[in-house]
Amino acid sequence: MGCLPLPLLFVFGVVVGNAFGGDAGALWGAGIGLSLGLVFTAAFVTLLRRRK
Repeated sequence: MGCLPLPLLFVFGVVVGNAFGGDAGALWGAGIGLSLGLVFTAAFVTLLRRRK
């Protein structure tokens, strides 16, 4: 589960961006999806480390 959001949100961002904005939207969607995936992964790892 730790790294799964990265590729899922990346691909989801590309698909949604392409649907709404064509090629430029796909690039923006990929960037936003990758950023959200990194944030969610970091939050997940932080929560796991605090849990003792």
